Amino acid sequence: MSKTTVKDASTVAEPAPDPTTGRSRTEGGSRALALLLIITGAAGLLAAWIITIDKQKILEAKIAGTTFTPGCSLNPVVSCGNIMESEQASVFGFPNPLLGLVAYGMVVCVGVTLLTGARFPRWYWLTFNAGCLFGVGFVTWLQFQSLYRINSLCLWCCLAWVATIVMFWYVTSLNIRKGFLPAPGWLRSFFGEFTWVLPVVHVGIIGMMILTRWWDFWTS
Repeated sequence: MSKTTVKDASTVAEPAPDPTTGRSRTEGGSRALALLLIITGAAGLLAAWIITIDKQKILEAKIAGTTFTPGCSLNPVVSCGNIMESEQASVFGFPNPLLGLVAYGMVVCVGVTLLTGARFPRWYWLTFNAGCLFGVGFVTWLQFQSLYRINSLCLWCCLAWVATIVMFWYVTSLNIRKGFLPAPGWLRSFFGEFTWVLPVVHVGIIGMMILTRWWDFWTS
């Protein structure tokens, strides 16, 4: 009587290598990356949600002939209301937080999907990376506008900035380490060991810009 052998499930699930590169056609993310995407996506989603609610309350107050001051408007510098009522807050013709509700929600979905062990093809990771690049570029523009044009800070915006920066660098790191983005060996090794350095430096630079922009106010 012949016996039927059962192959290891991980062996069966492993996709065939790409004949042109020798790499797997699809790649998954680590549990740590999945959790990072969920946390940063949720942080951005929270910020976008609260800003959307406060923006609505500001508009309702204007219609009623009254004034609404958001809870995060703490002083002349940390003044969310100034940010929400600026032209830059609706650069695409609708409130920026609406874009955040969609984008950060998608990031959370990707993180949850990775937790299930899902694997994605190269084009998917590169598209996701491009979205993160757009996000970090957009928040960089918003940072400049906030510091040097509107002359105010929004704490919830700052939370969204940090979340976007962190997810961008870690998604970029995955694409470089997996070979989806061309890079020399030393750079792949660097991202494999020291990815955390880049978001820390990036956020640190922004923090120094905020500190020096209102140095007299912080030290008075």
